[in-house]
Amino acid sequence: MTSYIEKHKDIIPQPVRETVTRRYHTITKAGNQVFWDSKSEVAHSLYVGSYGRSTAVQTGDVDVLYCLPQSEFERFRKASRNGQSRLLQALREALKISFPTSDIRADGQVVKIQFSDGMKFEVLPAFHQIDYFGQEQSSFRYPDSNMGGNWKSTDPKAEQKAMKQKNKASNGLLQATCRHLRVIRNEHFSTLKLAGIVIDSFAYNAIGNWKYLAPGQHSDSSAGDFEMMLNDYFREHYLWFDSLYAPGSNQVVDLDASRDALGKILAYLVK
Repeated sequence: MTSYIEKHKDIIPQPVRETVTRRYHTITKAGNQVFWDSKSEVAHSLYVGSYGRSTAVQTGDVDVLYCLPQSEFERFRKASRNGQSRLLQALREALKISFPTSDIRADGQVVKIQFSDGMKFEVLPAFHQIDYFGQEQSSFRYPDSNMGGNWKSTDPKAEQKAMKQKNKASNGLLQATCRHLRVIRNEHFSTLKLAGIVIDSFAYNAIGNWKYLAPGQHSDSSAGDFEMMLNDYFREHYLWFDSLYAPGSNQVVDLDASRDALGKILAYLVK
């Protein structure tokens, strides 16, 4: 039984999206009041992860990047004994003011907010990268409190821009592919670990010039050819050792923990 790629429009109900938006605004305002002396509900934050790339099919986890003033980076960079952990705790305390009854914990790189309805937000504190001339870049640095603490970099805006451009060029096929692979994962391989960035990066790199045809256009391809191509592309490039790169940012994506699950899902499409 094959499982051809299909569109999953409006898969997250509108009331759920409204709850996500409301909580996102509250999180942003809580951070801004403490770190920016502002009551803005939208400044200094953005959706990241699957939700930010518009490839999510559920809202169990919502990822948010929260940008702090550069002065805070200098303060925590100079702190003794794991300033990265101290930064996470400072953000945790700021969020507790607005969510006093929720379970809020600092965990490695993020502050996690667990809500009673099962929805979880992971808030990544971050700072704009600064170039040689003192100008803010689109990329960010963020704390990793593990192993004594260090700083890592990410460029979610570049990833989102690249995904949006290729999805437009493919007439929506990229987004449909990313969402469909998630649906298969959730329904048939829920016990296996497969990160959303792995799905999106694989689909972005594998899709090539494939696209949904506009009304009236015709194709020489048969049903199942696209799914077979995805499976063959994985076996040729990623079954063993090749590196996987994120769209736009070209950062290396950790495929090792998700390789087996991705292979099984792609094989399921053509079995």
